[in-house]
Amino acid sequence: MFASVEELEERLTRPSEALVASLATGSGDLAVLGAGGKMGPTLCRLARRGLDAAGRGGDRVLAVSRWSDATAAAELAALGVEIVPADLLNGDLRELPEAADVVFMVGAKFGTSASPYLAWIVNAALPARVAERYGTARIAAFSTGNVYPLSRTGSVESDPVGPVGEYAMSCLGRERVFEHAAAQGARVSILRLNYAVDLRYGVLTDIGRSVLDGAPVDVTTGQVNVVWQGYANEVALRSLADATAGTPFVLNLTGPETASVRRLAAAFGERFGVEAACVGAEAETALLNDATECHRRYGYPDVPLGTLLDWQAAWLAAGLPTSGKPTKFAVRDGRF
Repeated sequence: MFASVEELEERLTRPSEALVASLATGSGDLAVLGAGGKMGPTLCRLARRGLDAAGRGGDRVLAVSRWSDATAAAELAALGVEIVPADLLNGDLRELPEAADVVFMVGAKFGTSASPYLAWIVNAALPARVAERYGTARIAAFSTGNVYPLSRTGSVESDPVGPVGEYAMSCLGRERVFEHAAAQGARVSILRLNYAVDLRYGVLTDIGRSVLDGAPVDVTTGQVNVVWQGYANEVALRSLADATAGTPFVLNLTGPETASVRRLAAAFGERFGVEAACVGAEAETALLNDATECHRRYGYPDVPLGTLLDWQAAWLAAGLPTSGKPTKFAVRDGRF
């Protein structure tokens, strides 16, 4: 359990021995593009701690973002991360510092149903400029499980894609752009993530918050995948060593369980001492990923689902901070 944001972030950014060993095989600076987003600050901190433990204290972690949150930037700078203020959409990417490795975390999702061009400019056009700027670097690019169609059993990497809605289509566009970069010789890994759990946001936060507040939980989208954010960030960093040219390395990134939304609500109800209210009837399909290959290659997440439930319930019951940004995991028509 955690008593503060500081304790949570220490746990989220604690590098494993496997990550340290992987980072020890590389060299050069690491640029994190979109470092000011939900996952970016913890990934930067994890990378800094991992590089230090790997004997690479001289290699920089470059946190690239507009940095509208000056406090977050200052906290990272105090931990040895180099802050690089930049407008990636409108700025000259040639002015960005050189880097041997790049983690691409930029994305536009919410609000894009009203202005779909925003999804395309951020998710598909920007990657082309990034790939041109960092064509000789290793690039780990975050994508999403939304590139798959809704399914009954969970999609694997070799399954046909079938994005629903313009957000998902633009994310597939991002993948295609990075595939082109790989075809030109860039070394690329693509990570199809859903859904990261940080305790301040995520599917478990959404469900737990509803149960605690006495609000009904819609179970129409009846199943979900979730994964500890610390594991997701670690896999992104370790995937740099597996980035490939010609054809990019593509990986589903999530936890091993297919979790019932109704049962998650009931589990929170038990922990809060209330009865969870559910509405709707479970559809036959949901947005599900099969991450068997990820777990074979990088091991199982170090925090299992039952522990995540305990941590999330305690976090919410204690009134600790949440982002107020729902995942909208229940959306089935691709409109965000």
